[in-house]
Amino acid sequence: MKGISQVSGRIARTARVAAATVLLAALSAGAVGDLNLDSGALGGKGGQLARGNGLAVAAAAAPGNGAATKTNVKIEYVAKQETVKAGARLFLKEKLTLSDNVAVSFTSGNPAVARVEANGLLTGVAAGKTNVAITVTASGYTGRLTLPVVVAAAAPVAAPKRAAVRVSVSGKAYTVQTVTVPKGTPVTAGIAGRAVGQVQSLKSMANSYMADVAVNGTFFEAYKGPADPYGTIIADGDVAHVGNYGTTIGFSTDGTVKMEALRVRVLGGTDGENNWSGNWYAYFINRTPVQGSTSAVLFTPKRGARIGFAYGTAVTVSGGIVTKIEKNVNAAIPKNGFVVVFMGSEEHLAERFTIGHEAHYETVLQDADGNKVEWSRVHTAIGAGPRLVRNGAVSLDAAAEGFRDDKILTSAGARSGIGIKQDGSIIIATVPGATMKQWAAIMQKLGAYQAMNLDGGASSGLYMKGQTITAEGRLLSNALLFGSKLRY
Repeated sequence: MKGISQVSGRIARTARVAAATVLLAALSAGAVGDLNLDSGALGGKGGQLARGNGLAVAAAAAPGNGAATKTNVKIEYVAKQETVKAGARLFLKEKLTLSDNVAVSFTSGNPAVARVEANGLLTGVAAGKTNVAITVTASGYTGRLTLPVVVAAAAPVAAPKRAAVRVSVSGKAYTVQTVTVPKGTPVTAGIAGRAVGQVQSLKSMANSYMADVAVNGTFFEAYKGPADPYGTIIADGDVAHVGNYGTTIGFSTDGTVKMEALRVRVLGGTDGENNWSGNWYAYFINRTPVQGSTSAVLFTPKRGARIGFAYGTAVTVSGGIVTKIEKNVNAAIPKNGFVVVFMGSEEHLAERFTIGHEAHYETVLQDADGNKVEWSRVHTAIGAGPRLVRNGAVSLDAAAEGFRDDKILTSAGARSGIGIKQDGSIIIATVPGATMKQWAAIMQKLGAYQAMNLDGGASSGLYMKGQTITAEGRLLSNALLFGSKLRY
C-alpha cells in the first residue's frame, strides 16, 4: 500500500532543485495555496490526447519566462470510462499506467456521485455520472487525465439477520447474540469522531456512517491518556493504525474476506529514493508516543487536524514536499500529506529531511513470519485476536499471537467475535462469561469457517438497524460497520 504522497520513481535532480526553489519562494511569500504545479493540464497548450481502447494523455508544460522545463508524463487508463455500482469500491491505480513512475492525485468532480481517496480508492455513492481528475503532482513533472465515471444502481443485497442462539460447550449453555451479514454487503472501519484517538458510543458511530450493523472493533486505551487503538486499522484503503500482533480481518474490493496474522512495516525515503542516506521509518501510525521515550510515529489525516501533543521533532510533508521541521509543537496534519515525529535516539532521522525537498512513505504488509501478503485490494481491516477458528476447526494460541493478559489467556468475560462462513457471509456474535477456549468452540458451532476475537469486556457491543443488541459499557474508539447505504 502506498502512502498519501508516495513517489516511487527517481526525480531528476535539476527538476527537483528547480521545483524546490519555486516552493520555497512561494512559502516565503505566503502563497503556497496558489502554487500551480499543473501548468500542463489536459487541453492546455501543447497537450495531446490519444484514444484507443482506453484513455491516454501526454501533457506538456506551457512555456514561460525562465520557467523550468517539466517532463511530460503519459497517463493511460485501460478503459474509456470506469463503471462502478453504488456501494462498491475499486482501486483506480490497478488500471492506471504512467510513462514515468511518479506521484499522482485523484479528485472527484462530484463526491455525491463518486468519492475518491488520495490513494485512488473509488467508491460509488449514488447512481449518476461524474469525472475523476488524475493529476501528476511530482516536482518537475506534469500530466493530467480526466476519467469519466458512471455509477450504476447498487446491487441488491439481502438484509442482515439477527438471532439469539443457544450453544452448549463443555456442559455449559450460552445464549449467543448473533447477526449474519450477507456476502457483498458494503463495509467500512468506523473511527470515533472520524479521528483516531477519539471515543463515541457504538450507536452514534453507526449513525454517523449510516450503518445497518455495527460491532466493536479492536482493543484501545480505555483507562488513561488518549484513546488510541492497539490493533491494526485499515480505513478507506490506508493504514490508519499499526498494531502488529494478533489477527486481522480484511475486506477486499472484489468481495473476498481475508483473515491473517498481519504485520505492518512503515518505510520512507526522501528525494524520490530509499537509499541509506535518506531513508527513514516509523514504528506506528497515528499513535501518541510516550513523552521522553524513543519513538518514530507517522501521522496521517485519519488522525484529525493535529497530532495531539507537543514534543519531539515533527517533520511536515504536504503534497510530497517537506514544508516544516519543528520541535515541540502540536503540528497540523496536511490534508494532502503527513507528519512524522521522531523522539529520543530516533531524533537523528529528522536530519534526513530538507525543507523544499521530496519525502514519501509506503506500508509493507507481511504475515507473522515476515512474508509479504497480497492485501493490495483490501480497503477495510480491523486487527484484534486471537484467532479462534481456522478452516472450520478450533485454532487458538493467544500467547503465540503476542497476548499476555489473563483476560485473554485464562479468564472468562464478555466477548465479541467475527467469523467468515463458507458461503462468504459474515457472522458477528457476542456472549457473556466465556473463556477464550470456550469462545472458540462457540464460534465453531455457530458455523464460522474462519473466526477471530474482537475487543471484549466493557467494550463488547452489537447494534443492528436502530436497536442495541448488546450494550457496550463504555465509549468506543472504533468499530466494524456494515450497511447498504454507508456514508464513508
